[in-house]
Amino acid sequence: MFRVAKNQDFLVRVACILAGLLLPVPLDLAAAQTMAKGASNMPFTLQSSDFANGADIPRAFTCDGEDRSPALSWSGAPDATKAFALIADDPDAPAGTWVHWTIFNIPAKAQSLPAGIEKKEQLADGAKQGRNDFRKIGYGGPCPPPGKPHRYFFKLYALGSEVNLQAGTTKSDLEQAMAKQILGKAELMGRYKR
Repeated sequence: MFRVAKNQDFLVRVACILAGLLLPVPLDLAAAQTMAKGASNMPFTLQSSDFANGADIPRAFTCDGEDRSPALSWSGAPDATKAFALIADDPDAPAGTWVHWTIFNIPAKAQSLPAGIEKKEQLADGAKQGRNDFRKIGYGGPCPPPGKPHRYFFKLYALGSEVNLQAGTTKSDLEQAMAKQILGKAELMGRYKR
């Protein structure tokens, strides 16, 4: 009697395991949308050879130094990407989020931006730069008031098409124009204090 009960218990466990293997596994909505938009199998990541994620941004890339843009590189962009856009901003600014850089229509074949991008409306590869909150074209480095460190977010967007905007546009216009074209987003954050 004990042997039969033990065998039945074993058979029930095996049946439950097999049933679990045959049931469809639910796919989360974000993963399904990413797959539908032609994502690659690698995670979409953004990094810099000038500072690590969460680390201090070197002085050369701030208003206290040469005020040049840092080198950025990325990998794992969705396969259907036709262009990239980048927004760099500071959500810790006293007056609200401060825009330091917008650049868009970066060619899909690009995998990096070198340090010191020229501060002009259109680059040789066709990429266009917007106006930052310093009211200038191109990159304007961290320049916080004295006090605690500010966080600077570099957000790279993989887009399903180029953005139909003129150079010199604002961050809000860029966000609105690319809203329905975003296939993926990668982010890098650096800190700076004075």
